[in-house]
Amino acid sequence: MYRGVEVAENSMKGMPAHEPDDIVPRLAEARDVLHWGAAAEAAEIYRVLQEEAARLGLVPEWAAALVGLGDCALESGELSDARDHFAEAELLLADEPPAHRAPARRGRATAHLLAGELRYCCHLLETALDELDAAGAGDPRALLALHTAAIAPYVDLGAYARAARAADLALALTAQVDDPVLVAGALRGAARTLVVEGRFAEADTSLARAQELCRSRRFRTELAHCHRARGYVHAQNGQLGAAERELRTARAMLAAKRAPLFTVQVEVELADVLRRRGKADEAAGLLAPLLTPAALGAERGAVHAGGAHRLLGLMAEDRGDTDAAEEHYCAALSLLERTGAAGDLADLCRLLGDLLRRTGRTQAALNAYRTGLGHRAAPGTTTLGPAPPVRLRRPCG
Repeated sequence: MYRGVEVAENSMKGMPAHEPDDIVPRLAEARDVLHWGAAAEAAEIYRVLQEEAARLGLVPEWAAALVGLGDCALESGELSDARDHFAEAELLLADEPPAHRAPARRGRATAHLLAGELRYCCHLLETALDELDAAGAGDPRALLALHTAAIAPYVDLGAYARAARAADLALALTAQVDDPVLVAGALRGAARTLVVEGRFAEADTSLARAQELCRSRRFRTELAHCHRARGYVHAQNGQLGAAERELRTARAMLAAKRAPLFTVQVEVELADVLRRRGKADEAAGLLAPLLTPAALGAERGAVHAGGAHRLLGLMAEDRGDTDAAEEHYCAALSLLERTGAAGDLADLCRLLGDLLRRTGRTQAALNAYRTGLGHRAAPGTTTLGPAPPVRLRRPCG
């Protein structure tokens, strides 16, 4: 049993409370328990610490326990609970310097990212960075956490220059921060921007460094995310055998650590690799249970839910079932349009447009292509102002 779990159990049994100055090291211990892959056990410790800190009026420790509960909820896929914990922590720290609120803001933004609310995620992070800048607060830890958190939503939105800038700033800060999880996260984020630039070997090297950091501290949760990221890099580079091995490892680790949302996201990515390797039946078997509100949906992993429908559409096309393919593509389009995931939308609209064109519906195909182009030409990506708005009939429905 982890010592922190024993502490939590003793506190709940009414045993003597700890001294106030004991809360900070116990918070650090709870964080380690979470990163070792025991989110439920860590949450029990954080709940006890939250109650103690609230009773003693220790606001920073109270907020830190709430952030810990939020991180545990993220790991368990309870996005609404996570947002509530992070928001409560931010409210407690409303009068504190911006750097103190950064962990809560990073957590709240991550919860919105996982729900598929990419633009709002970026808004939260950019606002937090503006507040730090206005306060002249160059806290390396806060800056590293916020810049790292911004990389993924920027890439998903197609804002590649911003993503690369965030990655560069995060990597520059790693030398000033003695936190292997934050550093590993920055290395993972930077790897994704390197993939966008086609620098696959450098991306893999970055992830190998992140894995070594996690292994040295037995941080299995972050290590699982590193395996997942390496699987993504290999899949993007066409190394499908290596991608399958890494994604299977990540899936097994995340499932063992009871991280359901991350597990199903990996299953979508693994299904893509399996389909590309000619294992369509196994891929379909992975995807079938995922498209339920409890697994993936409009407010829970919307980008991956769209990806699952995209894959099922491709497999339906392979079987010659164009009606089922169109249905899945339209379902994916509905999900992805809410997120603004530019690259996924462009790819999907191409697939849908090609399908509609092959079945003789030229105007509907053009509408699909225009939808994809419209999302690619987002504000800030064009040399001149936007074209006059044209109301187009949707290609689906």
